[in-house]
Amino acid sequence: MQIVETTSLLQDDSHLRKKEERRWTRSFPAALVGAIIIVATVTIFRGIGSRTQLTSKTTTRTFPSDFIWGAATSSYQIEGGAADGGRGPSIWDTFCQESKENCNGDLGDITDDHYHHWREDVQLMKALGLKAYRFSISWSRVLPTGMVNFETGDDDTNIEGVNHEGVEFYSKLINELLEANIIPFVTLYHWDLPQGLQDKYGGWEDRAIIEDFANYARVCFHFFGDRVKHWITINEGWTVAIHGYEEASNAPGLLGLDVGGTGDPYLVGHHLLLAHAAAVKVFREEGYTNDGKSVIGISNSGDFRFPLHAESVDDQEAASRAIEFQLGWMTDPVFLGDYPKSMRRILCDRLPTFSSDEIKLIMGSADFLGLNHYSSALASTPSQPPTWGGYWADQFVTLSNDPSWKKTAMGWNIAPQGATGILLWISNRYNNPNVYVTENGVACHDTHFEQSIHDSERIDYLEGYIKGFGEAMSEGVNLKGYFAWSLFDNFEWQYGLSKRFGIVYVNYTSLERTPKDSALWYQTIIDSNGDKLFSIP
Repeated sequence: MQIVETTSLLQDDSHLRKKEERRWTRSFPAALVGAIIIVATVTIFRGIGSRTQLTSKTTTRTFPSDFIWGAATSSYQIEGGAADGGRGPSIWDTFCQESKENCNGDLGDITDDHYHHWREDVQLMKALGLKAYRFSISWSRVLPTGMVNFETGDDDTNIEGVNHEGVEFYSKLINELLEANIIPFVTLYHWDLPQGLQDKYGGWEDRAIIEDFANYARVCFHFFGDRVKHWITINEGWTVAIHGYEEASNAPGLLGLDVGGTGDPYLVGHHLLLAHAAAVKVFREEGYTNDGKSVIGISNSGDFRFPLHAESVDDQEAASRAIEFQLGWMTDPVFLGDYPKSMRRILCDRLPTFSSDEIKLIMGSADFLGLNHYSSALASTPSQPPTWGGYWADQFVTLSNDPSWKKTAMGWNIAPQGATGILLWISNRYNNPNVYVTENGVACHDTHFEQSIHDSERIDYLEGYIKGFGEAMSEGVNLKGYFAWSLFDNFEWQYGLSKRFGIVYVNYTSLERTPKDSALWYQTIIDSNGDKLFSIP
């Protein structure tokens, strides 16, 4: 999931300004924007409804009978077993060990210890009525160094680089899920890059990672593709690039070039997209779609931005530009063949280009879009250009709050109307693709066990957002499924164990699992296929 405080991104990031005396040389008056773009922008933002309330048009069954209800996790956040079963170190192991300031002083060595509790965890999923479970594979558990040599070995058991204990772990997990009639949705990369690849060539900043990721994907397709029919290549490439290579808040902890560091977030994003496309090429050309049922996609961050003043064309353009610099950055190439025009115009040669062959490879490289959506903000055009550089200055947007919005324990705005808005934005821009909400959830203001398990705040959040997504479906959006984030309380990246997103409480000492009120509530939503949300008998 994305870790970002959406309301102070531009104004208060003093660490982005240090050592930065770069002169701002670009401005974006509305007169320079084509009439077609203006009309399209106005139409999209006028079509999303009020930012203060849902229109509640949905009075009949919203969710089709084949709608998929699930919950999601990721490998580093729940598995533990860091030194078990032949797993190699990841960049998150290194990042958390380097400084107590990086991960709230916590480590991901144990977390929920899912590596040793997977069987009981699946039974809990079954008891809660989950139809699907989204999890990620730890790259370094399957390939400890990150690399594989297919030219060695004469069968599956002795391919150089493959850790068969890791393969066996995921194989057993998948089998257990299928036995419980739970559909596995498998993410190949959820941020835990093998440290070996970071050491060898700098990880995502080097093009060599494209081939290594394709080979890793090939290994996973080979060992699990007979049973896994829903694949996600990359989770939140935006977060990888911005938090890992611009803000230094996530592994590998690099500041960006324009803010006094060495990280290049736009190059990292470029390589993430090409790696995604390369994995999809393997998937489609090496026989993994022959059954006619297997699909593959990508999951991207997608906060929504409302224009601060709904009738202001400048603010409408600022809202659109902010979404383009986040969701559009990682999604436009996949569905439209290139980065958003706003990014091309602003970044010029700082934004990498795709060759003609790469465009052919990446365009159309997703059977569905995974959307990770948590929050919204108000967007407007700044009155003055920023005096510092970097990603947040590049997009030239001021973000603010609606005072009526409540906030989560992360400081994020609670605005279910944005759930409707972001799906309509996707539908308008990408010709209404199939979409799964692959993450949506909340960290609550809880300080002790009883408060954690009686989580009415989370129920209110989930109910509001699921209704918001449902309203977009009533407008014709092809939403195919919803995954609550997260199934379990877990290791929340740079926040360590201090933030709890789970619908299941985890005691990090005893490792006991306790379903929260939200889990039991979600079970009733699943059982009624969402009808309970709308009081449909």
